[in-house]
Amino acid sequence: MLTVVGMGPAGLHLMTPAAREAVADADVLVGGKRHLLQFPAFTGEQFVLGANIAELLNWIAGQQDKRIVVLASGDPLFYGIGTRMVAHFGIERVRIIPGISAVQYLCAQSGIDMNDMWLTSSHGRSVCFDALARHRKVAMVTDARCGPREIATQLMARDKGHRWMVIGENLAMENERIHWLRVSEVNADYDMNAVVILDER
Repeated sequence: MLTVVGMGPAGLHLMTPAAREAVADADVLVGGKRHLLQFPAFTGEQFVLGANIAELLNWIAGQQDKRIVVLASGDPLFYGIGTRMVAHFGIERVRIIPGISAVQYLCAQSGIDMNDMWLTSSHGRSVCFDALARHRKVAMVTDARCGPREIATQLMARDKGHRWMVIGENLAMENERIHWLRVSEVNADYDMNAVVILDER
């Protein structure tokens, strides 16, 4: 059995009971180092996930008799590893336990409804900034290459400096910070973050 578990934006406190149960029943835990470190009592086998996705897929194919749990940040199907697992193994062989995405969490903390929101990501992907500028309400998961400052620069070039950008840093962690800024005011570097871009506050 292969299960992909959404861990939420950070820590264990936002994991669902179903996600916790899957981890407790696992023979093997797969995840990034920071994910695996959150389960110090786990005594089963571990597979550290980094850029070695192809290696992981081949390894899982030979472990069909084991209960394998793949830990995913946020929600596994929101630009996450769950999509890759389903595409490779088929949904009939993969159980997905959803988690709270960073975008959901940021919206909840900021009181922003998600109705009519365009969801996208710059995490390891190229961004179509023209498409982003066309939407009135956008939420994005970012990465180090394309974060709030780079997004703001591109929006400014498209005369969208008046829009609001809500930047959530280190979401659900002790050093969480949420900033409401005009796009024209975004000029700093921000720790691990997600953003929401709005026409109006």
